[in-house]
Order: sequence, then C-alpha cells, then structure tokens
Amino acid sequence: MGGASLQVKTGPQAVSLVQVNYEYDKSLSDPDELLDRYFTLTGWGQAARRAGAGRVAVVQRFHRSARLSRDGIEYVFCNARVPGLSRAVAGLGPDIAHVNGLIFPALTWMLRRMLPASTAVVVQNHSDGGAVGRAPFLRVAGRAARTAADAFLFAALEHAAAWRRAGLIARHQPIHQVMEASTTLQPMPRAVARTRCDVRGAPAVLWVGRLNANKDPLTVLDGFARSLADLPDAALTMIYSSDELLPSVREHVEQSTVLKDRVRLIGRVPHDVIAAYFSAADLFVLGSHHEGSGYSLMEASACGAVPVVTDIPTFRLLTGAAAGALWPVGDAPALARAMVDVARRDLSVERARLREHFARALSWDAIGRRAVEIYREVLRRRRSIDRHH
Repeated sequence: MGGASLQVKTGPQAVSLVQVNYEYDKSLSDPDELLDRYFTLTGWGQAARRAGAGRVAVVQRFHRSARLSRDGIEYVFCNARVPGLSRAVAGLGPDIAHVNGLIFPALTWMLRRMLPASTAVVVQNHSDGGAVGRAPFLRVAGRAARTAADAFLFAALEHAAAWRRAGLIARHQPIHQVMEASTTLQPMPRAVARTRCDVRGAPAVLWVGRLNANKDPLTVLDGFARSLADLPDAALTMIYSSDELLPSVREHVEQSTVLKDRVRLIGRVPHDVIAAYFSAADLFVLGSHHEGSGYSLMEASACGAVPVVTDIPTFRLLTGAAAGALWPVGDAPALARAMVDVARRDLSVERARLREHFARALSWDAIGRRAVEIYREVLRRRRSIDRHH
C-alpha cells in the first residue's frame, strides 16, 4: 500500500516520520473513532510536527483499509498482514520509522528489510520491562531481530535494564530517554471543579488508577487511615477503570471506623470530566509498584493536584522533585508521613511549581522537542555508519 512520498529534504528541519502501530483496539470499527479515543497516538505526531519534524504519517493496523488526514498528519489504516504494513511504511519513504512496542521484534525485523538503508528505525518501549521475563519466545525472537533497530526509546532509562538482560537490546545499542506521552488536560478553577464533581476534604485526596495489585490500593488505604490522626478533615476519592480488588477495597473501608466516612468509591468517570476531579483535589496519591510511564500522574500534574506517589523511576521523572513527595513502595507508614508533610505546606505554591515543571518537561511540546532531537541524532548516526560501509 503506497502513498505520497515523504522524501528526504535538506536541513535540520527535514526529518520525516512514520509511526508504526501493530496493535489496535479490535472493538473499534471506525478509523475516526480510533483516533478520537487514542489521543496519545495523535498527540505524538502533532507534537513532533510542531517541533520541526517535517511531514508526519501514521501506519496503523486495522480491520479494514482506509486513509484520512488530520491536522496535517496522514493516517494510513491497513487491513493487511505484516508485509502489507511494511510496504505501506516503505511507500511513504520516511527518514525515521518509529515502531511502537518492543514486543514486536520479528515484525520490526521484517520492516527493516523493506526499508532503504537511509531510513533509521527507532523502537519505543511502552512498559517497564516486566513482560520480557514471562515470554520465552519474545526473548528468542528479540535476540535474533535486535539489529533491526537503530535506537530504543524509554520513559525511564532504568527500564532498559530488563531488556538488555534478556538480550533484546545489545550492549552497544543506544537508548534514549523520552516520556511516551503527555496530556492536553487543562486545570479548572478550583471552586468550579469542586462544585462539578463534589470532591471533598481538607485536604481533598484523589486516587485515579486500576484497583489491582500493582497499583496497591490496600497500602494506600492503610496509609491514608494512618494520616487521619493528623489530618482529621481529609477525605479520599477513588476513581478506577478496573476493579480486580474492589471487594477487598470495600471490605477494607467498611470494616474501618476511620475510613468508612472518609472514602468515596466512584468507579469509572468519562474522560471529559476527569480534569474537574484533578483540579478539585489537593493531593494525588498512587501506590504503584512499577509503571511504564504514568498517565494519571501526568494528568494530575497538568491540573495541579500535588503528587504523593511511590518512589519508582517514572514517577521520579514525572514529579522532577518539583512538588509533592515520593514514598517507598508498600510502606503505609511512610505514605502517611508524606501525606501529612505535603498537606502542611503552602499548596498554592506547590501547585504553581508543579504546573511550571509540567510545562517545561512534560507537556506535548516538551516531548515533541525531545523526540525530534533524538530522531536527528539517530538519523545522523545511521547515515554516518552507512557512509563508512
């Protein structure tokens, strides 16, 4: 499947890009619906264009073929087996082919064979590396196909260690740190937000995350309960999109004399109202043991909910020591101390510092600039090696 060529131009602004997505949501039947739902997909390309990437396209596996254009970006939906997707990418003639996911080594190797030598391939990780330890076939295929990539992108450099140990990334292969996505959420006036979503408490504490073992809601509930001796007017609102541990969470709340009147279990809320919850909250809390990035923390930061989250690599990067506090995974007493400490600060100052950090380091424009910087470096290296061979 071909298309309008994204041929190499001259000058530093000329890097052309095709994002390659081998996975898609099979519940969606319309290409526009997919783009509307997966705003991180459209956001990356738009940010790269604003940062000077030149022409940008996306090749997306789908249940039917289609082409459309949005905001100057061409989206090519392929109802095809892997060779068809690879041909679609090659037909666009990009400088950079950006593959989403390290879990497609064989497909990335096939793509590399379809592309000219002048095109560089970067592969972006979207997890913390846990999957590689549970997938023997992935390790074997990854070792065989790792030379297909010129570089790898990680939200946190620490996440690369598992992939290097498994052999999917060779010791000499470059890795680059860039957050995998951002958000366009904007803060609302606090009084308006609190009226809209009825978030309560002083401080008002918000959880947004799945109720599963990795997010560790039971430790968060324990820590919150311990904090109430010093924060007697605090309240915790919990929003969640999956509820594996909901029975345990409900039991924990109902059997606690201090929690049952201080915790609201909301469940899922539409994304178009989530900014009101983040804007109404004083503190944002999560107990994650590991994260590929942390979308809810990014959204909280954009809206000024001060983070009190676990001390893991991506959360350290997302908070940037700008505001809030980090606490050790699984340590409820440490969470309680952190919540009390942060709640006693001037939260208007904390919110201002957090939003400044977000704009500087975590916004789509910041990520776009970093991505284009990486693309140019990878492309220079690719073509320098090519010339010497």
